[in-house]
Amino acid sequence: MKKLFTVALILMMLVCGFAHAEDTSISYIQEKGTFILGLDDSFPPMGFRDENNEIVGFDIDVAKVVAEKLGVEFQAQPIDWAAKELELNAKNIDCIWNGMSITPEREESMAMTFPYLNNQMIFYVKADSGIATLEDLAGKTIAVQNGSYAEELLNGDFTDLAATFTEVLGYDEYLTALMDLQTGGCEAVLVDLVVGEYKVSGMGADDLVAGPALADDNYGIGFRKEDAALRDKVQEILIEMKNDGSLAEICKKWFTDDITVVPAQ
Repeated sequence: MKKLFTVALILMMLVCGFAHAEDTSISYIQEKGTFILGLDDSFPPMGFRDENNEIVGFDIDVAKVVAEKLGVEFQAQPIDWAAKELELNAKNIDCIWNGMSITPEREESMAMTFPYLNNQMIFYVKADSGIATLEDLAGKTIAVQNGSYAEELLNGDFTDLAATFTEVLGYDEYLTALMDLQTGGCEAVLVDLVVGEYKVSGMGADDLVAGPALADDNYGIGFRKEDAALRDKVQEILIEMKNDGSLAEICKKWFTDDITVVPAQ
């Protein structure tokens, strides 16, 4: 009996190993004819609804090119962000692509791509301010958005740096903070790079520039753990877009510069 059990166990392991090795994620997408992107549709400029209630954004534009190169139709599917992994594993969506930070926990539960965009937490300053380093911020008045990650950082990991500031001002939203920076109400605004680039570009504020960075926050695309082949194919397409300049072109449409970090090969 033990011998029969051992043989059955070995056969089961071989079958499971073969199933695991046979990654059909690309053919699955091509056979159903759609590439469904899951997102929070209120996160500009990555993915959000415009004045016509259409879902637009940087991630959307890039994903449309990816879907075209995969030979399938693109679909943007709004989801409950808190349930994103459940939606992914239930195959209601094919990936999570919406300015999602790469974390050890997500790398453990999903097949994550390499970073495609570096969302640094960065201080925006006046172009003629002379502020180039974190040390230059000592004695300055700094602005953050109330309840933001920037505020959390200054109250958490970077309390020593915050102690060197004259004052930290809280604003309800970043547009007002950046306008105050222009008029001298503060001397730096700590903001996500992607948000800062989008806001500054929309303001046409040539007098505001990205200054010293506080921390990195890289964005990646999440796929089902067993869909590594699809993940790898999407990465391959992103590299192609990096090399032919189309990725930079899309980025400059939404930001003032190319802030993508896809490796060129």
